Amino acid sequence: MTQKIIAVAVDQDGAIAAHAGRAAKWQVFATGESGVELAWTLDLTEFGGLHEWHVRGDGNRHPLHYVDVAIAASAGDGVIKRLAERNTELLTTRETSPLQAIAAYLAGKLTEGPPHDEQPCLKGHH
Repeated sequence: MTQKIIAVAVDQDGAIAAHAGRAAKWQVFATGESGVELAWTLDLTEFGGLHEWHVRGDGNRHPLHYVDVAIAASAGDGVIKRLAERNTELLTTRETSPLQAIAAYLAGKLTEGPPHDEQPCLKGHH
């Protein structure tokens, strides 16, 4: 198995967060021959979240550019495209467990998440 760095958006209960753009916490896992291990967590401010980074459009890197794959329950096409420009694949899933989502991804069986609902990310602008 080739090593991959996979970030999973999580909510306060540790389940996969509903919206990538508004996720304040990401668990980052290293995968490889020895399995899947939690490497670190990213705690983002509202300004540092994916949504704000995306709407700023200033071209600056985001911490998630340093991972191979990011997983959340939903995400907009724009942020998916912007992350892909720097080789980070953002995937959505209906799975709620970070470890089960990673296992499904590695097995090629990650179930796609629900369609993106823009209402939670608007907050007055988009």
